[in-house]
Formats: sequence, structure tokens, C-alpha cells
Amino acid sequence: MSDSLKRVRIIASKEIIEFVRDWRTLLATILIPLVLFPALFIILPLILQSEAAELEALELDVVIQGDVHEDLVSALNDDKIIVIIEQLPSDIANLSDPGPDEQRLRNGEIDAVLRMQVSGNNTWNYSILQLSTSEYSSQARSRILTHLWAWESEVVNRSLLEKGLDPDTTLDPVKWDGSITTADTATSGEQAGMILSLFIPMVLAIWTASSAMQPAIDMTAGERERGTLEALLCLPCSRIELLTGKWLAVAGITAVSVGLQVVGLIFAITYLASSSFIAIPAMSISSILLIAAAVILFAIMVVAFELALAMKAHSVKEAGSLLAPSIILIIFPALFTQVINLDGIESWWFAIPLVNVLLALRELLLDRIIIEHVVIWALSSMFYAFVAAWFASRQFKREDLVASLS
Repeated sequence: MSDSLKRVRIIASKEIIEFVRDWRTLLATILIPLVLFPALFIILPLILQSEAAELEALELDVVIQGDVHEDLVSALNDDKIIVIIEQLPSDIANLSDPGPDEQRLRNGEIDAVLRMQVSGNNTWNYSILQLSTSEYSSQARSRILTHLWAWESEVVNRSLLEKGLDPDTTLDPVKWDGSITTADTATSGEQAGMILSLFIPMVLAIWTASSAMQPAIDMTAGERERGTLEALLCLPCSRIELLTGKWLAVAGITAVSVGLQVVGLIFAITYLASSSFIAIPAMSISSILLIAAAVILFAIMVVAFELALAMKAHSVKEAGSLLAPSIILIIFPALFTQVINLDGIESWWFAIPLVNVLLALRELLLDRIIIEHVVIWALSSMFYAFVAAWFASRQFKREDLVASLS
């Protein structure tokens, strides 16, 4: 091993050891990535399912005003709804006018109001008053509409039968071929890849940038604030060797964090696949390797850029102020790329910084390997990584790094 590589290795080892000494750092680097996706894909659906079951078990108070049909009232009573029948208020302009019932809804005295009125041609007009900011009220409205539509279907079918018509052929003359369940030629694995491509690239990009932020700040602005950077600069090593060592340390920490996040993602997808919620994405080995290459190139650029910005700061607080907006700069294009249509997309999209990696991840998750796109995003990513490294080297060569902060 050459002396230069040995010095780089020593610097990187020193930075990693210092960074992982704090147990809170280990917690953020190891535990959070491991539980992020399982919590998102497993715990959150379970909580939502529990909340939905709790709402379905509620007994709700619903007022029906105006004309009432016994079949509808009976159906509502069977669905844990306590029906209160009242006269239609005389001081309302129309059925949707809240009138005096607004305050009752806001006070939680009742959960919803169903107003019904039969017109001269035997048509039922109705309106449902609710408080949309109340879960109880929204649940009451949902149950009312379910039974109202079912009752309407019964009324229509009965009217058609009285006229001597078959409700099935009259209301549904165009039918889906019941001999097959689907006409989609995409496999379940391809459909899973489509679903995951809508948010996995964004999460990976944001997590890569956020994972590199804290170690980048600690190894640059943190060193300046503690007064240890001057001692490092006095060592028999070049500024490039110092930058390379710190870059390897930050990249290593970031790789561990992102790798653990991928492990959590694989575990979550495997769990969901076992419960038939979503299939495992169908991807070739080539797509998987290209995904790894895209993330690595993105990490090289992000780590170098964040090191450069953090080195410009004189304190940890100032570095945090400089790097915090970088997450926002990632979120906006990440959200933007989710709505771009990949079918027939122009090749120049794959040359735009950050957007190129996000689009590449989306295509690869769909197991689409388009050579032209791969060449463009790979070359452009390497160029942006080189520019970021050059910018970082410029910051590490500044003479004012040894100046006092006082």
C-alpha cells in the first residue's frame, strides 16, 4: 500500500471511529433505517386497519328529517345507527341549508342529518348534513350513502319489474366477460415494480442526502468549531488526501445507513408479499446492479457536495443552515419526477442533475433497461460527481481554514 493510500485510510478510520462513539449516532444510523420501511409498510397499515375497525364498530346518531321510508330506516338501524326522526325545519331555504342543525353537528349532539323529500313525480330529493372535520360525522355520512344507494337500487329494480322489464338487462346492457378475471398482461411482479417506482426513488434520494448530512457537518464544521481541524491540516498529508479520507468516512457511514434501509425495505416487501398485499417486483440482475450503480453515483455527488458546503461554514449551526435547504432541493424534483410519463420520455431528461438518477431508478424498478438512457444518466452522473468533488477540493485547499474563529 502506498503512503498516500495509507494516510487516506488512517484519516477515514479516525473519522469513522470518532463519529460512531456517540450511541445516539449509532441509533440514528442503524436503528432508524431498519425500522423505517417496516413501520411504513407494516405497522402503519395495521394501525389504519385498527382505526377503520374501530370506526365501523361505532354507534352513531343520525337525524332523518322530512319524508321517511321504513326500509331505509331499518337498514340504518341494522348498521349500528341510532335513527332520530324529526320534522323538516320550516325556516330553511333548501335541503342543503344547515339552518339550526349546524350547531348540533358542531357540538357533537348528532353525527349527521339526512333530509328527504318526495316531489310530485315520485322522485326522492335528499341532502346529507355533516361536519367533515369529524371522523364520526364522516363515518355516518359514509354509512348513510351506502344504504341510500342500496335502497335506491331496490326502488329502481322494483319499478322496472312493475313495468315488465328485466332490471339486469335494462340497467346493465354492456357486460364485462365474466369468464376471465383480468385482461391486464402485466404480471403481478411488474405491477409491484410500478407501485414501488412511485416512491422508492424519492425515499432513497432523500435518505441518502440526509444520512450524509450529519457526518459531513461533524467532520468539517464540527472540527473547525472544536479546534481540531488545524491539527489535522498540520499532518504530513495533502489537502486532497484529507478530503479523500473524510469523503470515504462519510460515504461509508452513508452506505451503511442506506444499506440498512434497503434491508428494511426488502423485509417489508417480503412480509407484504407473504400476506398477498403486494407482489415482489420482477427485476433482472442487470436492473438490480444498475440500481446499485445509480445510488452509488448519486451518493458520490451528494457526499462531496455536502462536504464542500459544510467546509465553508465556521460552526455546526452555520453548516446546518447551509445544508438543511439541500433536502428541500431534493424533495421538489423527487416529487416532480413521480408524475413524468416514462412511456416515450425524451432522452434529455436523463441528463438533468438529480432528476436523471430518480428517473433511472423508476425505469429500473420497472425492469426497463434502455441503453440510451443508461448511457446518458451514467455519464451525466459521473460528470456531476466530478464537479462536486472538484468543488469540495477547492474548499479544502482554502488557506483560511487555519484561521482562528474568534
